[in-house]
Amino acid sequence: MKHIAIIGGGITGVTSAYTLAKAGYKVTLIEKNRYAGMETSYANGGQLSASNAEVWTHPSTLVKGLKWMFTKDAPLLMNPAPTWHKLSWMTEFVASIPKYRENTEATTRLAIAAREHLFAWAQAEGIDFDHQRKGILHIYRNKAGFEHAGKVSTMLAAGGLSRRTVTPEEMRYIEPTLQGTYYGGYYTESDSTGDIHKFTHGLSQACARLGVTTLYGHQVASASTDGTVATLELQHEGGTETHRFDGVVVCAGVHGRGIAAQLGDRLNIYPVKGYSITVQLNDEASQQAAPWVSLLDDETKLVTSRLGADRFRVAGTAEYNGIDYDIRADRIRPLIAWVNQLFPGVNTRRCEPWAGLRPMMPNMMPRVGRGKRNNVFYNTGHGHLGWTLSAITAHQLAGHVHQQLPA
Repeated sequence: MKHIAIIGGGITGVTSAYTLAKAGYKVTLIEKNRYAGMETSYANGGQLSASNAEVWTHPSTLVKGLKWMFTKDAPLLMNPAPTWHKLSWMTEFVASIPKYRENTEATTRLAIAAREHLFAWAQAEGIDFDHQRKGILHIYRNKAGFEHAGKVSTMLAAGGLSRRTVTPEEMRYIEPTLQGTYYGGYYTESDSTGDIHKFTHGLSQACARLGVTTLYGHQVASASTDGTVATLELQHEGGTETHRFDGVVVCAGVHGRGIAAQLGDRLNIYPVKGYSITVQLNDEASQQAAPWVSLLDDETKLVTSRLGADRFRVAGTAEYNGIDYDIRADRIRPLIAWVNQLFPGVNTRRCEPWAGLRPMMPNMMPRVGRGKRNNVFYNTGHGHLGWTLSAITAHQLAGHVHQQLPA
């Protein structure tokens, strides 16, 4: 039986472990934290959103980045200090603009295919992750944003996704708690939401039942391979130990770049920070005033999800500032203000702030497949759609591994 190591216990690492274990491999999952899903897979926006498959490689992204560079509470914020990593990533980002439409359509197809796998796994393993299948409503305050959304809809439709335009009156019917004045919206009934951390934790328990070895609290100090045997030196509280495997899969998010370099591959992932707040709906009035239908506000780049009766998640923004986990008050305040404005009946006295680093490739497409060496594989770089795409890329990964290292 081939023994495969998976580096990283976030959503992509755990789904990879699950699919490989189901395919007949001996799997060891290596995670530096004490539990699965404790970093970027902890408190994201919660959307399983094929309707958000539009990649960011559009000229307007560059314009907004320059416009907002010195506005601390802007939806998109870039630290102007140059680094070679940032410059190389931005150069490749610009080079990917001609494939904006092609990559958006491809991402849409992946997002739709991912649903059947993820929903089936949750049902088979009995995972409760506050799943809400009430669709996602995109809201627009002006004609320009709404018309751009119409162009995006043609690409989503080419990828197989159906969504419909809705008037302001229909928007209020779909989500009665929504306050404010809007030009119009788009509603995708087939999209849904859920708690990524609860799902990741539940699937990690399923992995353990399938015989996956989990090495929590272990960090990769060094990685090497000769193409046949992969050698990992792991550090933990008790010291350092060396493990050897038939193959290795890198699912380490923003930390995968350094590991890939040791294994002979260039993985140009950049960390793009996002923030979220989880509003505790502790009183009945707040529970009644918070939305159940998931929203995406295109102007502020914020998304929402209702996580059971007593939690309301709001997330978004993009910050290019390297590996930085600091939770900045000036980035959290706009999220709270947004809730106060659109859902004034929700008590925001108790909001749990969080920040996570999205692992983004310059072309906004996940890196899935083999590296230069026959026994090195990648399933990473999903950017803002890690939760949405994780199930299908794990399925694809199993195919790549089987092709090189049959179980």
